[in-house]
Amino acid sequence: MTARRRAEALLLAGTVIWGSTFVVTKGILDEITPLAYTAIRFLLASLLLGLIFRKKIAGLRRGAMLPGIILGLLLFSGFSLQTFGLGHTTASKSAFFTGMLVVFTPLFHFAAQEWLALPRKALLGGNLVGVALSAVGLFLLTSPGGGGFNIGDGLTLIAAALFAAYIVYLDTVHATVDRIQMTFVMFLTCGTVAVPATAFFEDVVISMGPAFVLPMAYLVVFATIISLGVQNRFQGDTTPTRAAVIFSLEPVIAAVLAYFVRGEELGPAGLAGAAAIFCGLIISELSENIPLLRRPVSGERPGGPGVPG
Repeated sequence: MTARRRAEALLLAGTVIWGSTFVVTKGILDEITPLAYTAIRFLLASLLLGLIFRKKIAGLRRGAMLPGIILGLLLFSGFSLQTFGLGHTTASKSAFFTGMLVVFTPLFHFAAQEWLALPRKALLGGNLVGVALSAVGLFLLTSPGGGGFNIGDGLTLIAAALFAAYIVYLDTVHATVDRIQMTFVMFLTCGTVAVPATAFFEDVVISMGPAFVLPMAYLVVFATIISLGVQNRFQGDTTPTRAAVIFSLEPVIAAVLAYFVRGEELGPAGLAGAAAIFCGLIISELSENIPLLRRPVSGERPGGPGVPG
């Protein structure tokens, strides 16, 4: 298995976990206020990661600090807006608007390569077809549930743009930066910034029962340490756009779970949307093997310097 295929398989596994978090987070917000939830989740994640890799963290290098802080700030901003938005919309609509990062990512990546002279990675025509199909699928998957565009949807859309910026910035971090140290700094930054934000913006409410403790443990260990750790370590072995298309499967998983766990409707349009997203993923993955789709839109040609598109 090539490094890119391995990376994309691991990103897909992380996406499956993230897809489950919309339902889990929707439930846990009945037990805790959003910013307090963010602070606890990421401070616990930094504590556990620090304990597991204490020797490596003790030798924290300056090179891991700046990217960790930038990623932590992007994560906090996006995650907080997404969590606030989820309190004002449905789990499936939150997944839809979060999934719009699949549209923002190639735009941000193209702009970064053109205007900031970043290392170039190929963006193939097939990748853009995958993005377009994923965007249409996202709309069909969740939008028919309706209710109109509300404040929660708007906050989540801004969060999607911030997550796209996270994906593109992560791609620029130099390969020599220790990913575990960087991830630790990222978690710590996100959790630390959330503490004063919690004190300033919220009247904190926490119900420390099983409905809080067990979901929080799942979110900290699986959806934070494992999934974000895998993304930080392996995303660089593929391109931001290919990663974003993989991440577009997240709302498919979220919508299915929302249907079974919370009774939110899926319907024929939703099924068609899920199929479109799967088709977009397959086309993006196979684009370099199809002559019509392998033409580069930007970046290096397949087989040239950098990661093939």
